[in-house]
Amino acid sequence: MIGDMGTIHMTESEVTHNFAAVLEKIRNGVEVVVEQDHRPVAVIRSPVRSGRPISECIASAKASGSKATLDEGFAGDVEEGIRDRR
Repeated sequence: MIGDMGTIHMTESEVTHNFAAVLEKIRNGVEVVVEQDHRPVAVIRSPVRSGRPISECIASAKASGSKATLDEGFAGDVEEGIRDRR
């Protein structure tokens, strides 16, 4: 395994035998380059997220003096919207 500043290079065998550890590295922001015979065959990284977290949106609304209230169906509407984007 070779690594440098957020990217590590691993063989297919290393990835296979340490998959849980590989996923943990990815969760921590590390990009994994999978190699076969010292040639890259895949790159594994966290997905690029767009938008802002709901907590940031709520904080922004409060800071701007918004009087909006969240009804009982709000969470379901958000989940439906997320499903529709996939």
